[in-house]
Amino acid sequence: MKMFVKMLFSVVAAIGFAGSAVAQEAPDALIKRISNEVLDTAKSDQAIQGGNLQRITSLVEEKIIPYVDFERMTALAAGRHWREASDAQKQQLQTEFRSLLISTYAGALSQVRDQKVEFSPMRASPTDTDVEVRSQVIQSRGDPIQLSYRVEKLGSGWKIYDVNVLGAWLIEAYKGTFASEIDKGGIDGLIKTLAAKNKQLAARGNVKPAK
Repeated sequence: MKMFVKMLFSVVAAIGFAGSAVAQEAPDALIKRISNEVLDTAKSDQAIQGGNLQRITSLVEEKIIPYVDFERMTALAAGRHWREASDAQKQQLQTEFRSLLISTYAGALSQVRDQKVEFSPMRASPTDTDVEVRSQVIQSRGDPIQLSYRVEKLGSGWKIYDVNVLGAWLIEAYKGTFASEIDKGGIDGLIKTLAAKNKQLAARGNVKPAK
């Protein structure tokens, strides 16, 4: 699972989600437009290329986080256990999971070099509120990597809640780990494990850039 998550965020870092949301804009058009903004920034920003974690995290917080539905993402990863959690536990779990994804994404963002993204035509009707946006990451070495997103339309606009790389969804990758930790120590045990992991990532200071 660790190898999958590492690969997942290395790929996702090549595209990102950012920019000013336009409610009437189709989800694929929105993601394509804002993806290019983040990709261009990652390629041109020397601090990001050098692995400056503070700069990378700032970019993630500003450009990507507003377009991710962390509540739904966390609920799906926790599965049936989400219903058993108190409101306070749900908030803590969401906060720690959010921090973990931000740190992992930030680490991958410094790996961006010459990647570009091509999007497939949308297979959805204008009235759909939950759609899948498909694309592929083109890189100078290796075959294209298939990448898909599950996106939902909320009152505030379109938001992503799951990502698929080479046929594997991010939520499914975390479900097993979450269930295992909950079986051992309950919801609080999972929160404690995620918090410890986040402290470990934060202590690193900088991330290792691509060579």
